Formats: sequence, structure tokens, C-alpha cells
Amino acid sequence: MSWLRWVRRTVAVAVSVCALVGSVRLVAPATGGTGGEPNGVRRQLAFLRAALDDGAGEDAQQLYPEGYFFLHVLYGLTWVELGMRGPAGERATALREARWAWRHLDDPAGKAPFSESLTPPYGVFYQGWSNWLLGGVLSLQPAGQRDPGEQARFAAAAEALGTAFDASASPFLQAYPGQAWPVDSTVAIASLRLHDALLPPRYGATVTRWVAGARERLDPRTGLLPHRADPATGEPLEVARATSQSIIHRFLGDIDPAFAREQYLRFRDQYVVRPLGLGPAVREYPAGLDGPADVDSGPLPLGVSLSATVVTIGAAQVQHDAPLAAALANYGELAGLPLGTPWTKRYALGLVPVGDAFLAWSKTARPWVAQTPSAPPETIHWWWRLPLLTLLAVLGTAPWIPALVRLRKRRRSRPAGGA
Repeated sequence: MSWLRWVRRTVAVAVSVCALVGSVRLVAPATGGTGGEPNGVRRQLAFLRAALDDGAGEDAQQLYPEGYFFLHVLYGLTWVELGMRGPAGERATALREARWAWRHLDDPAGKAPFSESLTPPYGVFYQGWSNWLLGGVLSLQPAGQRDPGEQARFAAAAEALGTAFDASASPFLQAYPGQAWPVDSTVAIASLRLHDALLPPRYGATVTRWVAGARERLDPRTGLLPHRADPATGEPLEVARATSQSIIHRFLGDIDPAFAREQYLRFRDQYVVRPLGLGPAVREYPAGLDGPADVDSGPLPLGVSLSATVVTIGAAQVQHDAPLAAALANYGELAGLPLGTPWTKRYALGLVPVGDAFLAWSKTARPWVAQTPSAPPETIHWWWRLPLLTLLAVLGTAPWIPALVRLRKRRRSRPAGGA
């Protein structure tokens, strides 16, 4: 065999194997639902812990203001999610790692981007997410065995948040001086609901007022919570965008299930698309509207935000929209270029660890306070995979066509009959 023929066959085998692997990734289960554990998440966490120990949090901070914070909080929250799926006596690893993550939020590096002068101190983004994680740490411990110091910190942060919401004319508190994003207040209000599930209830009236105020300040174009709001009045300043909507729908079900279902269906109808007729994805702006990309959305090919698409896996899962969650996750297994070993798993070659953190957190989504709701009407069915599977089949067989043609010609050129 000539070296050229060997190279051709090697390339053909490689292309066919890649096509086969891609086909498997499109059909193999990629999520575990609200009760199961998605395959590969623990290996993702192993990769993330090694990356964090090697300075990935500091590197992420150079990319955007909450990089350090998000990488640690999502790492901790994913461990909480895994711990909740196991028996109380088998949560030691999850509890240790979630505590480790929370301590990094509580240290100066975790607080550095935020202003202590805000109400509550360091702003609603910092207080909401960090208190949600601390509540998760408490959730992993039996009620009579919780760490008293952690419980006191959780209660104090909830009181600071509750007092700030009660005193504010707007339901959307400031995350940075003069800036308010409704998604941040959504996380914070969810942490108050978590407080009332873990400790003696105190914030029912605060939550009720918040929902009423949020309903009065929806984005007029989409009927959804706006992306950005006036810090004084809460009036919408920017159309609803998927980078915040995908997170909002992860938490809103634990605040008010009926409001959450209304909002989720609106979001799904206006933002979930199938570009080029292929797999499902999530637009950053509602259908019919285009806008600029930013550090949160990332590039917007065909209007699609890859980050919002990843986080919508979790939003769909907590809404019991299993077909959409599975479809988004399977498409991600194909397009995300996962690289796995027996010990670790990373996506996009591990170049952006915060993306791995969002994906691991999304695949383990489940309600923490409310019951899992009934399934919404399906909008995507199993046959969405057929165009991609057909394309992969063509790619997998195409390298062999010249060899098959040559073989057929040789057979035709052989003389008929005996020896």
C-alpha cells in the first residue's frame, strides 16, 4: 500500500469515527432529570477544581467583572445539587466542596468587584448568589446538625436582603452603584424563600410584594422581566434578553410557580429557535429583534447566545420540560467538543472553564423549594435529530465513496467465466 493510500484510509477512518461518535452524542442521554445524576458531571467538577486550584478564577476575573465569583459559586452549587441527590449520610464530599466554594466568595477576592456602600452591603448580586449557596450548604445537613455559625450567617444575610427589599420602591435592587438587573433580585428573593423552607418563616409578605411589583414592571415588548431596570423605580430600561432570562427561569419557580410557568412559556415561545433547521438554540434577543453582543452573551451567530443556550438547559429542567432540556444538552454534546478522560471532562478543550461550570450547574438543575411542576406542552420532538443524523451519516460515508467506486470498476473489468 502506498503512503498516499494509507493517509487516505487513515483520514477516512478518523472522519467516520468522529461521525459515529457525534451520532451517539446526539441520542445518548445527556441529562439526568431532577432526580438522576447526569453522566460526566463529577468528572467536570474534577476538572473545574483542578482549574480553580490553578488560578482559573483569577483568569476568569480578567474576562468579566463576576468571573471569579461565578466560577466558584457555580462549582459549589453543582456540588450541592449532587449532594441533594444522595442519602444524608453520603454527602460529605459535596458538603466539603460547597463550603470551600462559599469561603472563596466570602474572602476579599470574592467581594472585590462589589461596593460595600450599597444596600444590602456589596449589592443584591453578591448577597443573593452567596446566600443561595450558603442555604444549599445548610440543606445538605440534617436540621439538628447544622453548623451554628453557617446558620447565623445565612439568617443575617436573609435579614439584610429582606430589609432592603421592604424599604425599596423598586423590586429590583442595585447590584452595582446606579445599576439594577432584575435577574439579580430574582436570585435574592429565591434565597428568602429558601430561608423560609429551612428556618422559621419570616419573608412571605416580602416575597408576595416582590412578585406583585415585578408583575407591574414587565418588559412591554415580550411580557417578561426586563434585562435592565431603573434602579430607583424598577421601570424597564432594556428588552428582556436570554442571558438573564435563562437564569431567571432557574429560580422563579421556587418563588412563585404560577408566575414562573407563565414567564417560562413566554420565554420559550420567543427565544428558543432552530437555526438553519438544525438543533435547538436560544436567541439573545426575542425573535424579530437583533441587538449587540456583550461579554455576558458572547458572540451571537445567527442571533444565538451560546451561554444562554447552556443555561436554558437548567431552566427547562426545573420547569419539567424534559424534551427541550434533553435536546439542548444533546446538541451541546455534539457542538461543545467535549474531551473526556476516566478522571475529567471538559468542553471546548477546557479553554473557558466558566462555560463548563455553567453547563455542569445546568445539567443538575432541580427546584430547591417548590415541587417539580407538571410538564408543559412539548414544542420539540425526537425527530429534531434527523437532519443532523443524516448529515453525520453523509460525512461518515463520504470518505469511502472513491474507494467503493474504484472497487466496483475493478469488479466490472474482470473477465466473466472460469479461470
